Amino acid sequence: MLLRDDNAHRDLHSIDIEADLVVVGGGLAGCCCAITAAREGLQVALVQDRPVLGGNASSEVRLWTLGATSHMGNNNRWAREGGVIDEILVENTYRNPEGNAVLLDSLILEKVTAEPKLRLLLNTSVYDLHKEQDNTISAVVAFCSQNSTRYTLRSRLFCDASGDGIVGFLSGAAFRIGAEARSEFGEQLAPLKEHRELLGHSLYFYTRDTGQPIQYVAPSFALEDITQIPRYKSFNSSHQGCQLWWIELGGSRDTVHESEEIKWDLWKIVYGVWNHIKNSGQFPEAETLTLEWVGLIPGKRESRRFEGDYMLTQQDIVEQRPHNDAVSYGGWAIDLHPVDSIFSKQSPCTQWHSKGVYGIPYRCMYSRNIANLFLAGRVISSSHIAFGSTRVMATCAHNAQAVGMAAVLCHKHQLQPRDVGSADHIHELQQALVAKGQFIPQVAGVHPDDLARRATVTTSSEFQLTEFPPSGETVPLTDSLALMVPVRAGRCPQITMQVAIPCDCELQVQLRTCSRLASFTPDTLVEQKQVALNTGPASHLNIKRSSASTYATNGPYPSATSAMETSTVPQTHRWHQVAIDFEHHFTDDGYAFVCFMANPDVTIQLSNHRVSGLLTLTQRGDRKVARGAVQSPPADSGIDTFEFWLPERRPGGKNIAARFSPPVSGFQGVNLVNGWSRPTTAPNCWTAALSDPAPVVELQWDEIQSIQRIALSFDTDFDHAMETVLMGHPERIMPLCVQRYRVWEMHGELLCEKHDNHQTRNEITFDKPIRTDRLRVEIDHPSPHVPASLFSISCYAE
Repeated sequence: MLLRDDNAHRDLHSIDIEADLVVVGGGLAGCCCAITAAREGLQVALVQDRPVLGGNASSEVRLWTLGATSHMGNNNRWAREGGVIDEILVENTYRNPEGNAVLLDSLILEKVTAEPKLRLLLNTSVYDLHKEQDNTISAVVAFCSQNSTRYTLRSRLFCDASGDGIVGFLSGAAFRIGAEARSEFGEQLAPLKEHRELLGHSLYFYTRDTGQPIQYVAPSFALEDITQIPRYKSFNSSHQGCQLWWIELGGSRDTVHESEEIKWDLWKIVYGVWNHIKNSGQFPEAETLTLEWVGLIPGKRESRRFEGDYMLTQQDIVEQRPHNDAVSYGGWAIDLHPVDSIFSKQSPCTQWHSKGVYGIPYRCMYSRNIANLFLAGRVISSSHIAFGSTRVMATCAHNAQAVGMAAVLCHKHQLQPRDVGSADHIHELQQALVAKGQFIPQVAGVHPDDLARRATVTTSSEFQLTEFPPSGETVPLTDSLALMVPVRAGRCPQITMQVAIPCDCELQVQLRTCSRLASFTPDTLVEQKQVALNTGPASHLNIKRSSASTYATNGPYPSATSAMETSTVPQTHRWHQVAIDFEHHFTDDGYAFVCFMANPDVTIQLSNHRVSGLLTLTQRGDRKVARGAVQSPPADSGIDTFEFWLPERRPGGKNIAARFSPPVSGFQGVNLVNGWSRPTTAPNCWTAALSDPAPVVELQWDEIQSIQRIALSFDTDFDHAMETVLMGHPERIMPLCVQRYRVWEMHGELLCEKHDNHQTRNEITFDKPIRTDRLRVEIDHPSPHVPASLFSISCYAE
């Protein structure tokens, strides 16, 4: 045995690490930043102070991951974030549709450790740093309690994705805590005077039904008087996990240095709540329930925010102000909470939505006074009001991907973070991001190295929507419904549909558009008309015309007889065939909303058919993110008033059965190289005719090309929010996603064959470049009711 007893001072075991980029913080933001940079060739060190990755999304906190989709409860259509975070969300939905947080942990860990150029340090906390100049960090110092080792990590570039901003704080980076005064940025939601009131911490619990009576004895520290909580009657035996997000505390305290004390107070509340549910006698159904899990650390919302060269404000979000250096986007509501949190008599949150997604400029993603410090996650440069929207995890992750790619350009061109925002480099950054699946509003992919953009594109067929055939399912117009129809310059197609009525009534139909480019809020009424329906003979129909030609006749669709035979509509109802023929001429391509206004006496047919880039919406609100079907903000708040038109979650969300004349078009093969990989002002996809037995697209060049990598983008339904935990999802594979495809070199060599695709982006990389002047991609229809679609094809020589 070796004994040491020399009374000498001993130093910790130390390891020095050199990296091209050091990322501090292993939440979704830090992980997406590190993965992005490592995949592009940088040596990356990722430092995480917890035993798991994922931050608030991990099994330690168990908050569902959300961003611009906002539970599908706003008007941001096809708004799920792209790139690495989309890859994680899609894979989690495939492997883990039940929403098990532990499985999400393992997936994120897999994604990080799969990168050979990424070194991960778990349970390792940064506590010091070194600077070579006042404005430049040279190294950060961290300690791992599990192996009693001190790490010194040196690099030219650092990213603070730590949540509380430990690197920014230690380095002297300018930061803020609390709310700015209204006068500083002119934000009408801001307080008249600045203050330090913040959003608080939350802590959750999970339950399990054991099938037998379970006794519960509360710990002595549990909150005894549950009536101290104004909303205590809202507690019930079925809610758990992040459904209890409003168990929140700490907004009036120091959310950095008092975080442990806040956690203790949250524990008191949680155990008190469970004691109330188990022992108050008000919840007999809880007799067999046991407390399965209680969070060990709280989910933090707000602490420090650091200053960049630009601070995002309320106006940027509400007005969707354009930014030449936009590299990401947001779309969650401006979501603010009362400072007294769970003990407040006010509503636990106010959520004010914008009419569409908003761009986030690169200038928000680096420190204005520390030259080599990137900002990612919730610490980016924004006002307290704007932070209410930018703070959610999917938005943080999407921003962080931009940071990771910016670090790549810094390394490539020997730049500092601020330099990447110059006119010489910001376009390069944007195109590098779009090429990897990142969506940036109003920034099309025109990467100069994409060989597919130089090819001639031909396809075996092009889809044209002539009909959503009826399935036999019907629904009364209890709420207003809308068909989102992509229109070209010219007239809206005539829409013919079946309606059933029990009595004389009127059907009001409106044609609407959006007042803002590429938004999906139908706030502009273009044309409307009334269709008078009665139960008498066709010759007795009373047709009222307004600004559109409208007619109604008795009789079924020729193809709908069998569907109506299986309908649940009472025999007392009479079916009418209604044709809607608007006169308005559109001057630009875009989406029109054909709105069938609520009338519960009118029943319509639904269809099982789905097509990429088309949706049916309902005019209603989602209680998770809105108070009603119409956003009605206070006067002088700077927030817009508008209606919510939302898709229904599957297995619902079916389209209205209807015919279209002329057919809805715009699904041509040239869309594959138009620079967009999701619907914007058009579907932006090539969709094959459903009758095409073997859909094929070919790329042909005038001369031989050397191709190292091919990227294909499929439709994994960017409208689906893909919450990571708790909620669950009806499918593992999105209904619109092509699962089977083959890629051929036209001289007969099979380059790639995939039978089980479920991902948005598929990259095919060859060991040696192939030389060819023609490629052929064969795709299979996802189902008999869904035609095969492909958003983009890219080819690269490197």
